[in-house]
Amino acid sequence: MAAVPGQLIWEIVKKNNSFLVKEFGRGNAKVQFSKESNNLYNLNSYKHSGLANRKTVSILSAGDKEPSVVLATTKTKKQNKPKSLLHKSVMRKEFSRMAKAVTNQVADNYYRPDLKKAALARLSVVQRSLKVAKSGAKKKNRQAVRVPGRK
Repeated sequence: MAAVPGQLIWEIVKKNNSFLVKEFGRGNAKVQFSKESNNLYNLNSYKHSGLANRKTVSILSAGDKEPSVVLATTKTKKQNKPKSLLHKSVMRKEFSRMAKAVTNQVADNYYRPDLKKAALARLSVVQRSLKVAKSGAKKKNRQAVRVPGRK
């Protein structure tokens, strides 16, 4: 089976697909978003498209009880097998180690170095969303309070 070039796929799906979200501000659709998977910025552009590109990156929460992040990249040789298309790796470490792993996978291996900044931004947002707020009473300030007029 012949592979279809990504640019041709993009020309077909860029103006009308099921993932497209058009925001009309002041009568014209200047900003178009996309809800497709493997789109880090959720923008409707060829660079970030998960449909048109063979190599895509996705960062999302694992969804299980303990907070963890999943880094998913596509396997270029498995394009016609959707079940085994993604290579997923679960990360449970602190943010700096996860950022280094994302940088190594995306940019340092020459996978998609143009998506490094977007991948780190998505990792930051996902990691921040997984933090659990501390419950309970807030601690009072234990510093000495100066009363005016006293020495």
